[in-house]
Amino acid sequence: MKIKPLSDYILIEPIKEEEKTKTGILLPETAEKERPEQGKVIAVGPGKKDKTGKFIPLEVKVGQKVLFTKYGPNEIKVDDKEYLIAKEEDILAIIE
Repeated sequence: MKIKPLSDYILIEPIKEEEKTKTGILLPETAEKERPEQGKVIAVGPGKKDKTGKFIPLEVKVGQKVLFTKYGPNEIKVDDKEYLIAKEEDILAIIE
């Protein structure tokens, strides 16, 4: 299934954090983990219009690695794979 976000929405594939503590202890798959805050942009919407009707394209592009707010994006599942859908305002930075 192909997903095309609308307006200023962005489809993100979350990047899982390393499964190891700072001291080197490996965490099992069943351990409670924080929601990821980094991800790879899979698809972007066309942008949105401002109050005057001027079209504003998104700054984020497909393939970029981004940092986003922890609880801003919505979780979705497509073909047994988990993704996040976020508004552009939930994206804090582009990681270079």
